[in-house]
Amino acid sequence: MQELFPKIISEQNGVYTAFVMAGRPPSKEAPTFGQNLAAARRARGLTQPQLADMLDMTVKGIDYYERRAANPNSEFVRRSAKVLKVSVAELIGEEPSLEKQRPGPAPKLKRQIDQIQTLSRSKQKFVSELLDTVLKSEATS
Repeated sequence: MQELFPKIISEQNGVYTAFVMAGRPPSKEAPTFGQNLAAARRARGLTQPQLADMLDMTVKGIDYYERRAANPNSEFVRRSAKVLKVSVAELIGEEPSLEKQRPGPAPKLKRQIDQIQTLSRSKQKFVSELLDTVLKSEATS
């Protein structure tokens, strides 16, 4: 009967079972790249499975890069930056940290701007002129 239950593993921070102990133990921090990758993913409102689908890889692969990969390959860094719409420099830590960005879905204005970019040139011009008018009237008030 005892074989049906997982072994209990003792750690400094408490007792863990095989079911609870998933991923990195809390005593070791993820590498900078992994922290930046996770922050960029959360800032785009994505889960690990969603990012894995977008990059055509497994969730375990994303977990590896977020938690353990100290030296990711350049192809993965470039593909991740493109999918997450951030610069390579942000992911590798050469620009300000992404953790200051609020996780979750994009704000309404950001979504609208993304939609405007898919419109025809004439409709984009109309929206741009409308915005110019509103912004100029606000500046003079």
